[in-house]
Amino acid sequence: MFEQPFTKENLDQYLKELAKEFRKINGKNMPADIILIGGASVVINYGFREMTYDMDAVINAASSMKDAINHVGDKFNLPNGWLNTDFMKTTSFTPKIVRYSKFYRTFSNIVTFRTVTGEYLIAMKLMAGRQYKYDLSDIIGILWEHEKANNPITIDMIREAVSNLYDSYDKLPEHSRIFIEKAISDKSYEEMYKSVRQMEADNKDILLQFQEDYPDAANTDNVNEILAAIKKKKETTQN
Repeated sequence: MFEQPFTKENLDQYLKELAKEFRKINGKNMPADIILIGGASVVINYGFREMTYDMDAVINAASSMKDAINHVGDKFNLPNGWLNTDFMKTTSFTPKIVRYSKFYRTFSNIVTFRTVTGEYLIAMKLMAGRQYKYDLSDIIGILWEHEKANNPITIDMIREAVSNLYDSYDKLPEHSRIFIEKAISDKSYEEMYKSVRQMEADNKDILLQFQEDYPDAANTDNVNEILAAIKKKKETTQN
């Protein structure tokens, strides 16, 4: 985990410095595009989360962008890979994200940054569906803010976004479909946000203990099954 979180206050500073460094390396005739996704998109576009420790992105730029990222990391004491494309190896990634991303800012007239918002950000987080990170609470937070702004996101909008990104709503994990349909049906977003956030924190603690006991046993493919098995065992023991 990064020692220094990314916030609304410092994130633009890092992006501005990155564009400046990229221009210094490549000159003014080689533009680049970066789509910020996940936690960075949440922090930029919404108010319910103040920070993120992940800076995932889709980067369309010359290979020297990596050098620019490292230079900015050195300048601000950020770890190597503080801005990374690891997300592109996950099931949430699809090249179609480019089409549905929205302009955020351009710095140094050379690097354009885009983000993902609304139902498309929800669709991506539903596809990830991690119950030990911020995926589910972020979904509720986004629904909550849109509801308060009298700009609600409907289940039909989410179905369409998922289909646009992943070809079919049925491609979502079953637990994600159940989760989103119940959330939108209940609409008790404020209460749900708190309870889901607590669940994620509890699950994270469970997994940290599991990893101590069984190093390297958990991975992205089996982590939900591990959580379910541990919870079931606890319930059986308590009964």
